[in-house]
Amino acid sequence: MKRMIKIGILSLATALLASSFTFAQDRGNRKARPSPNAAVSQTIGTTIVSLTYGRPGLKGRAIETLVPANQVWRTGANESTTITFSDDVVFGGKAVSAGTYSLYSMPHGENSMTLIINSKLSWGTQYDESQDVVRTDVATQQGDFVEWFTMDFDSLTDTSAQLNLRWGIYIVPVTIETK
Repeated sequence: MKRMIKIGILSLATALLASSFTFAQDRGNRKARPSPNAAVSQTIGTTIVSLTYGRPGLKGRAIETLVPANQVWRTGANESTTITFSDDVVFGGKAVSAGTYSLYSMPHGENSMTLIINSKLSWGTQYDESQDVVRTDVATQQGDFVEWFTMDFDSLTDTSAQLNLRWGIYIVPVTIETK
């Protein structure tokens, strides 16, 4: 029963967070953001993983100019990307406690990227390395072209799922496992 109440509260909190980002997207004017916000959520067993992020488009630009190698990127646009875990998880082989974090990344050329879970929630350009919770290195893959940055889940089991970051021809897959 406590577990169901916890899941219900987290689901409500996620819905409120998503609606607050919809409100924040208005920003006091009625102009659409060039990089609109999006949210995605996946239940893995009984653990809920939710992300809210800005979706920049390539718009004819080279991805390497928008996300330079060996520099921390906010993993989206606008506010920092948030990732919430309702329970403790293993993210890319590293233990992460339940909570809400920022998700940053650092590409290393075409073949790998470091994904960073950071405890500071802020505007995306206010990264603070001292607040890193975990860093995990991931091999990138190539796939079909994607104009707008997007995140999705696949390879779902009762105890794991793969989170995919997709942009241009690049896919950055990271496994999330429940404890």
